[in-house]
Amino acid sequence: MKRLKFWGACLLLMLAAAVLGGCGSGQDENKVRDLSFTVVGENQLPQELKTMVEEKKADPFKLTYMNDQNLFIVVGYGSQPTGGYSITVPELYLTDNAIVIRTDLLGPEKGEKAGQDTSYPYVVVMTELRDQPVVFKLENMRPFQAVRQPEGARVCGASVFLCR
Repeated sequence: MKRLKFWGACLLLMLAAAVLGGCGSGQDENKVRDLSFTVVGENQLPQELKTMVEEKKADPFKLTYMNDQNLFIVVGYGSQPTGGYSITVPELYLTDNAIVIRTDLLGPEKGEKAGQDTSYPYVVVMTELRDQPVVFKLENMRPFQAVRQPEGARVCGASVFLCR
């Protein structure tokens, strides 16, 4: 009976921590202002960033890159079965303690002739240089993909979060 109470208390504590704290950091609180940005083409990327994107594009990924003048925020949706995908950036804004980006993967329209080759859609936005963490809000990310658990990831329930 004591053992059952112990495990029940542990379960209740973990559930309370997940509900109250979640796995997020709470950094996407109140919007302070929108950030201006430019979508950057592959030919405009710094070589180091271009190499990083090429290495990561097969799996979904998120990364940031800074040079002397700009912050680059990159979101990749991994391999897709055909061409015809695009990514929109409806929001990029500043909060009290973070930068928040929201992206949305749009698939080929019904009846659209999409290429038959696998594609690797990603978007790179360039904005003002700021030394703040970036919170990614991704729409239409494929659920339950068979991806490797990244180094430094922790498991929260049935989801894997990269906690850096």
